[in-house]
Amino acid sequence: MRVRIALVVAVVLVLGACSSSSSSTSKSKSTTTSAASGTTAGGSAASAAVSGIGHIFVINLENKGFDETFGANSPATYLNKTLRPQGQLLTQYFAIGHASLDNYIAQISGQAPNKSTQADCVLYIDFAQHGTGQYGQALGQGCVYPSSVKTIADQLDAAHKTWKGYMEDMGNSSTEPKTCRHPAVGSHDTSFSARPGDQYATRHNPFVYFHSIIDSPTCAANDVPLDRLTTDLASEGTTPNLAYITPNLCNDGHDAPCVDGQPGGLVSSDRFLAAWVPKILASPAYKHDGVLIVTFDEAELVGPDADARGCCNTPPSPNAPSPGGSGPGGGRVGAVVVSAKTTPGSTNATPYNHYALLCTMENVFGLDHLGFAGAPGLQCFGKDVFNA
Repeated sequence: MRVRIALVVAVVLVLGACSSSSSSTSKSKSTTTSAASGTTAGGSAASAAVSGIGHIFVINLENKGFDETFGANSPATYLNKTLRPQGQLLTQYFAIGHASLDNYIAQISGQAPNKSTQADCVLYIDFAQHGTGQYGQALGQGCVYPSSVKTIADQLDAAHKTWKGYMEDMGNSSTEPKTCRHPAVGSHDTSFSARPGDQYATRHNPFVYFHSIIDSPTCAANDVPLDRLTTDLASEGTTPNLAYITPNLCNDGHDAPCVDGQPGGLVSSDRFLAAWVPKILASPAYKHDGVLIVTFDEAELVGPDADARGCCNTPPSPNAPSPGGSGPGGGRVGAVVVSAKTTPGSTNATPYNHYALLCTMENVFGLDHLGFAGAPGLQCFGKDVFNA
């Protein structure tokens, strides 16, 4: 999985068609809620259900399907035995495509995959837009969206709220910027292969794919190395309203084994959670009005566990005929939600995806819905998730 461009091509050729998750939603064994208890993307009830939350922490891990992560033999013991009992497990949470980048972009902008983002933008080129389609979809192909295409970061800035992307190893290169790190437009992305001491991956940092961010001083100030999170957590005043956290290529589970000799996979991602999640949960901002969401960008792309299912009434992408390569989505990955507003130890079988996560974050902060986060029929997290 280290260099995935060939895999993206392969999946289009060899994977069989996968069905939508609408037929695979299953009951879970603890507190289970139905889709009827969720709220559609435009509904005021969803906003009411998440009122009182002021800080959101999102951690994205990599490339693991639900059964591998949350099954009985999972090596992710901290996630399953310590964190999961503190919150709610979303058993029918799906990625929106393959490979990595299109999922991250969906989480912060609602933009659907195109052929370049499906291939993780090895060549960091501008998005060539030739119009705007339904639900604010930029029509075209490419990587770096024009300044007219907005993200939740832009929305938060306009609403006088705060955000930061915390990217592990971003500041570790001796030749590249310490913040807002990305290739020059038109050049190749050299971060696909991890290097000892520098396992940062541009494609796991969605903020640098929007001119509205990279052309502004906001990017250098807010798109920063992970080690700054410790200082920011010290007080509520220094903690951003949205903290978007991306581990490096080893600690997110992407590589296994890792270039530095660590095991990688779920073993290393679980160690990362065990180190960082307690700091988040002990912070003044989280204790006051916080929510933590841990999920995965996508399920496996190839092999016997490959999964390209989708969910949630997501409209077809206008720029990619098959977001998952062989199917409509990025597979079932699951998510864990922890907050004082969520019943500990509960489970939830309502179908959700990355667009639903964006919709929920926008509801929390009283923002409009961007892209497919505003598509009809999408469920945002409602009283089924924030049920305590």
